[in-house]
Amino acid sequence: MSDTIRITILEDGTIKTETDRVSQANHSNAEGFLRDVARTAGGVLKVNQKAGAHTHNGTHYHEH
Repeated sequence: MSDTIRITILEDGTIKTETDRVSQANHSNAEGFLRDVARTAGGVLKVNQKAGAHTHNGTHYHEH
């Protein structure tokens, strides 16, 4: 797994992040980082699944 987050600032000021698979060990930290970026930037976190990406059936919960 690459555990890499690619960050792009678009012309309209939108912060775009892309990841490939993230290891279980880094998954929670990556989600926290993305939430913090959205909060600090004053925006909303919107998640789009890549076409053909692995998905999980069911609901995904995290303790916060």
